[in-house]
Amino acid sequence: MMSDAIDSSNIEIIEDKTLELTFIVHGESHGICNALRHILMQNPDVEYAVYNIDHPLTGEPEMTIKTKRGKRPRIVLKQAAEELLGETDELKKLIEENM
Repeated sequence: MMSDAIDSSNIEIIEDKTLELTFIVHGESHGICNALRHILMQNPDVEYAVYNIDHPLTGEPEMTIKTKRGKRPRIVLKQAAEELLGETDELKKLIEENM
């Protein structure tokens, strides 16, 4: 099951190969995709993580993750989503403590 950082019901798998996963993240924009891409690119098992939004007003992000060393893209995506959720929880706590 995907973490709450990216709800699995918002994800539409376009292509699922052994080392490459392409999906659309419905209802999201650059914010979450940039953060997720950043976390994915820190993972040594990820060859690349990119996303594209065809139209700035109506497009939805299409992201591709390519892994190496036999790692499954779905697994690294889940790990990245959990890490992103943890970082947002941490930020939320810091804000609440200082408000």
